[in-house]
Amino acid sequence: MATEVIVAPLYQGSEINTNNRLRLAIGPASKKALLSCTATNQMDPARTKLTTIETKRIISVLDETIRKVELVTLLSAAAYNPECLEGLWEDDILKAIRDHEDFCNTFLELDNLVKEEEEELAETGDERLKRLVEEHRHSLTLLQQEVKDSARNTLRIFLLNLQAGEILRTQVVGRSEEANIFLQALIEFRGFVFEKLLTSPMEEKEKTEFMEEITLREKKNNEMIQDLQSELSTTIKARDAEMEKETFVIQELKSHLHQVLKFSENHLLRTKQEAEKQQKAELRASQGRIAKIQQDILMLKTQYHNLTMENRDSEQALRKKKYKLETEIENWIQKYDTEMGEKQAEYEELDEIYTEEKAQLAELREKHAVLIQEFVQIREERLINSKKKLEAEKEMALMVRSATLIQAFWKGYLVRSLLKSKRKKKKGRGRKK
Repeated sequence: MATEVIVAPLYQGSEINTNNRLRLAIGPASKKALLSCTATNQMDPARTKLTTIETKRIISVLDETIRKVELVTLLSAAAYNPECLEGLWEDDILKAIRDHEDFCNTFLELDNLVKEEEEELAETGDERLKRLVEEHRHSLTLLQQEVKDSARNTLRIFLLNLQAGEILRTQVVGRSEEANIFLQALIEFRGFVFEKLLTSPMEEKEKTEFMEEITLREKKNNEMIQDLQSELSTTIKARDAEMEKETFVIQELKSHLHQVLKFSENHLLRTKQEAEKQQKAELRASQGRIAKIQQDILMLKTQYHNLTMENRDSEQALRKKKYKLETEIENWIQKYDTEMGEKQAEYEELDEIYTEEKAQLAELREKHAVLIQEFVQIREERLINSKKKLEAEKEMALMVRSATLIQAFWKGYLVRSLLKSKRKKKKGRGRKK
């Protein structure tokens, strides 16, 4: 059963090498270098930067994906090493990482259980076990969706808090080998897409023609290889014939060697008989040497007795010297115990001072944490007040503008009314006249 597991990184950057070099194994060394240079010039795109907004968006999407994979593959390492991040993150971030790691561990345990049950089901074929496996598979699917949701929620936290994401990338080390391979594959894919987006249709056509030319050259090379292989088979047949001749010569040499061995056995028998005669003569001579050696042994025993007596006297002197040294060593040990007792008392006094200072440090850390919470609360209140003040200023400006428009409209209305009344009066006077 395929399992999707979000694992834990080290991202090396988004620089992609767009030079793909193609080496052709034909011709002498100079021709190889020339073809390699030509292949590089043909395969490299003419442009080095993206010009259209669509291509830039594609590359930005891939960069964002790589950054998210960077963060996700470090979550497990951050969960297993919280001490390296102590005091750098807020509690909600640490809680989200722990919750995500709990989901992942539960998912892995359930997946291992399902694999074991499937193996047992393949051996036994029990119906109850089959239903249990199906239930566990369903639970595994739901848990897989929870792991994905947890990963998305955790990523949103880091994407909103850029400083926390930067801390995760710089302070946490522990991405697994599989995660590194996957991340490297993404980076290589990004480089491939980047090169594709830089390549124009004309360059793509030239590249295709170049590849066809290389294919044709490869076909010619294969034909040449086949000719060489046929020549090689002919050479091998000739060599086998020569080997048969050499084998015949070796057989003749073996028969000659057999005759030589027979001659050497006879010679060896004669040599052995002569050696036995010589051995008897040397045995008589050795018996005389043994009698002489026994006399030397008696003399050496007398010398040994005399040396033993001398060594006993020197041993007594050394024993006295040893006793004196043991007495001095005992005095040094007593002096060492006295000094170590004084050092131990001094150490205990320093340990008490250290314990007291450690308690003060813990108290100061608690106060520091309280002050941080108060600071965050005050900052949020100031932010809310500034937003309210800004909204009030906007509303006041709108009201002032509205009042100005109303006053201008009213003044215009009054002027028009006054002009109308004057016109009516003038018309009435004209009629009376």
